[in-house]
Amino acid sequence: MTGLTHRQSEILNIARAFGRVMVDDLAKRFEVSAQTIRKDLNDLCDHRSLTRIHGGAIIASGVENLAYEARRFVAAEEKKAIGAAAAALIPNGCSLFINIGTTTEEVASALTSHEDLLVITNNLNVAMLLYRHPRIEVIVAGGAVRRADGAVIGSTAISLIGQFKVDYAIIGASAIDEEGALLDFDYREVQAAQAIIANARKVMLVSDSTKLRRSAPVRIAHISQIQTFVTDAALPAGLANICHTRGIEVIEAMPKASADIDDTAPEISSTVTRLR
Repeated sequence: MTGLTHRQSEILNIARAFGRVMVDDLAKRFEVSAQTIRKDLNDLCDHRSLTRIHGGAIIASGVENLAYEARRFVAAEEKKAIGAAAAALIPNGCSLFINIGTTTEEVASALTSHEDLLVITNNLNVAMLLYRHPRIEVIVAGGAVRRADGAVIGSTAISLIGQFKVDYAIIGASAIDEEGALLDFDYREVQAAQAIIANARKVMLVSDSTKLRRSAPVRIAHISQIQTFVTDAALPAGLANICHTRGIEVIEAMPKASADIDDTAPEISSTVTRLR
């Protein structure tokens, strides 16, 4: 991208890796004033690369999502904590859907010690994580594979999903708006997610808090259609009120110690808060 200083380019790289950047952290990192960093963030927002939040900025979004491999690094610690907390809610001996997404993959990673699970997925990455485990049976939806991320989408996948009625669905979303709409970027992926929701007895949404400050054009569902929401931070007041009114269990799973933006934490533990 032209027109950026070296520091602004570095800030953008950090934001892409971690999902968000904070003014105080960047000021310490680059040994400049907070005012200088705020100007850098404003310039990056003018380029539509970042979106300002209180105390910092996040990667901007609109009609196109980040590349899938890049999304693996966005809020990586938070996603691991969410995955562990969500997996802890899944009992042995049950059936579940797991759809496409880097956070749903973290749930799958945390399920590997479970026993007697039946997992139906349209996510080849989830299938690869789980199929080797002898106490977990994996069924993969058929159809066209999206090369960008291993998602199986289309009418054939939706038809197979419709043949099951499972105990749990684990779903993700690219964005969640203030009115509780769950949003995504690809209408074909959304159709599969809608089929998953319709054919599960309980639906669990797993999503880190950066999704609360993003936008996406395609509606998956409304948050009132889920029973449990596992995230990594307190919800905004309006969304929290919707969850409370609708009786949705909200679980805050936050890493106990976040890695510094210069380092990667080798091991992640989490604290879990259950809200009603």
